[in-house]
Amino acid sequence: MPQVPPPKRHPYDQWSPDARALDLVGDKWTLLIVRDLAAGPRRFVELQRVLPGISTEQLRSRLNRMVADGMLTRKRYREVPPRVDYELTPRARDLMPILGELACWGYRWAWSSPRAGERVDISAIFRLIPGLVQPNGDRGEVELTVTDGHREGGPATYTAKLGGDQLEIIEQPSTDATSRVSGDTDAWVQALAPGANAGRLQISGDRSLADSLIGQLTRAQLQDATIGNPERRVA
Repeated sequence: MPQVPPPKRHPYDQWSPDARALDLVGDKWTLLIVRDLAAGPRRFVELQRVLPGISTEQLRSRLNRMVADGMLTRKRYREVPPRVDYELTPRARDLMPILGELACWGYRWAWSSPRAGERVDISAIFRLIPGLVQPNGDRGEVELTVTDGHREGGPATYTAKLGGDQLEIIEQPSTDATSRVSGDTDAWVQALAPGANAGRLQISGDRSLADSLIGQLTRAQLQDATIGNPERRVA
């Protein structure tokens, strides 16, 4: 049995597995921190960059708690200025399928084109790939690039590594890509928003592998369109 984390200051106080789980991941920001570390370790300032709206104190408090709960490791480097990396533990990585199902639920019941004032970070959806995409025997590497993806104006590039029954996402270009998919933020929004039109994305290499990956990223909303669910509501 894994070590059970200590009780939180304000637990649900219910002897039930779902309540115990929510004691660990029910706070605001916790699941998004897990998502944003899915592609590899990050420094504190990098997490601030990808989590708009979180205060410095909130982030520091949440990271400290997640380390105490055994969900993150903290690695310090002897550098000037000091550098600290946060990385998911196996306990936290085990949440990725749950995050994927939560994202599917969001696709079905809460998805729409970007709202006014809503930050659009396509990379956040890429980081959900280990939970959203089901390994189906495909093998190869798909490089995904948002050409205007970073705040500084440079591209944001991720690589999805498919190994049959395994799948990994890393935040770096592929040195041996089977296929490459790129587009600016508007093109990716069109590909991932309701309607899922990927026509503006540039695809090279193995087209079927790229189509399979992108299709799985939007599978929940496509299924919903096929079913024609009359109860679907988006605010």
